[in-house]
Amino acid sequence: MNGVVSEEILTKLVKQAILAKEKAYAPYSNFRVGAAILCDDGTIVTGCNVENVSYGLSICAERTAVVKAVSEGKRKFLAVAVTSDSNADSTFPCGACRQFLREFGDYLFISVSRDGQKRTQSTTDQLLPHAFLPENLSTNKQKNDHKF
Repeated sequence: MNGVVSEEILTKLVKQAILAKEKAYAPYSNFRVGAAILCDDGTIVTGCNVENVSYGLSICAERTAVVKAVSEGKRKFLAVAVTSDSNADSTFPCGACRQFLREFGDYLFISVSRDGQKRTQSTTDQLLPHAFLPENLSTNKQKNDHKF
């Protein structure tokens, strides 16, 4: 899958995720996360985590980026890069974010170490191999035909 996206663009995507992490609002956990999505038109849309004192109202960086992209009319993604303040070599999304990302197709996922030096690549399908997708709905197929 990474044959579709050049190394130059992937490097830019990773840098944008790192910059997005710097904008995170995480006063309670101090765990900042940044995400950057490459849309099919070449646009990169970023997101960061935004915490709330009522923890359940917090939103992850991945979902912030997806919501921002969709609100700008983007529906087709080629890749997403995610990084955090973790000391681990990679950062992977929570279950809700995996489902949210997978809603928009099977595309490249890049987990980036906090310093940006190490990358782990997979796909959104590998992150959530048995995702709940539009075709899983038991209602009228025509009515729920998913247009991206």
